[in-house]
Amino acid sequence: MNHVLIALALMVGGNPEAPAAGETLTVSERKEAIRRASVWSPTDIPSLDLKAGPKAEGGFAFDEWVTCQYKERKHTGASPKFACETSPGHELKVKYGPRNAEVFGEVLATRLFWALGFAADTMYPVRVRCQGCPADPAKNPAPAAGVTVFDPAAIERKLPGRAMETRPDSGWEWSELDDIGPQAPLGARAQRDAFKLLAAFVQHTDSKAANQRLLCPPGEEVGKTGCRTPVLMVSDLGLTFGRSGFWIMNMNKNSVSMDDWTHKPVWKDESRCVAQLSQSIAGTLNNPTISEEGRAFLAGLLDQLTDAQLRDLFEAARISRRSADPSNDPDKDGAPATLDAWVDVFKLRRAQIANRLCPR
Repeated sequence: MNHVLIALALMVGGNPEAPAAGETLTVSERKEAIRRASVWSPTDIPSLDLKAGPKAEGGFAFDEWVTCQYKERKHTGASPKFACETSPGHELKVKYGPRNAEVFGEVLATRLFWALGFAADTMYPVRVRCQGCPADPAKNPAPAAGVTVFDPAAIERKLPGRAMETRPDSGWEWSELDDIGPQAPLGARAQRDAFKLLAAFVQHTDSKAANQRLLCPPGEEVGKTGCRTPVLMVSDLGLTFGRSGFWIMNMNKNSVSMDDWTHKPVWKDESRCVAQLSQSIAGTLNNPTISEEGRAFLAGLLDQLTDAQLRDLFEAARISRRSADPSNDPDKDGAPATLDAWVDVFKLRRAQIANRLCPR
């Protein structure tokens, strides 16, 4: 997929909860789309502002105050979130709370994927004043009087397009990346292996099929089910930058954890280039084997990130507000790791990729 198409897609507004629903695909239509789909498109990495993030209509500035009216909604997933409107018909999905790993991790991971050229939704780090919000909507969703402040919070904007599905949230499994057809983009094998390695690099824990999306960008539709340039993307990157694990319900404290991320090597088996990523209970990616072409491809992308950009990345996520011990007990809070410490760990992990040659 041409990167211009991704940029155009980001400029279009959309439902914050999900991409547009399309006609249901047959199994063969879905398989054909996956075989020729792209996972990457070129970006001018050194020129990108990782603190500001993607320029999109309806986006928000770093740490911007957002005022909205609470809307009582049921939400999927375990992370604390709520819906509110900035004006009638303009609804937002807000993730909130200093103990919510996704408030930090999803900003980090989506900004990194976007900068490197892998399609991702956009997360905006904000502060929210919500009229009618209860103090903790995830625990007690009943509307309340007055204004409640949520700081830190993050607002999600889905990458626009038509979801290509055989059923709602059918997504795709990571093993399906190995099925590459003759119409796939040039270099698809290396790009898909780099995609797997990047998932391991950030420790993408919740890799179930529903957290990946096959998307047809705006303007690329062919009929009711076809697509000229389908895109494979990860649509939920919240549980990242720590260590993966079997039980997703326990991963909030192990995600966006510098201690866990530091002590989880990129490689499980360096000699065979098996990346380290333990499969979760519903996950579909487990210790992927990476080709030399894929390793070199990702290493070349990561190497273009400057120290200033890495600082901007972690500053955008407000990483200094993430407790070193994010348990459910406020009395156990530890002093947050410094921004410089996070940057150093990122660079050490990047070096593990750059300094390894894989078998051909």
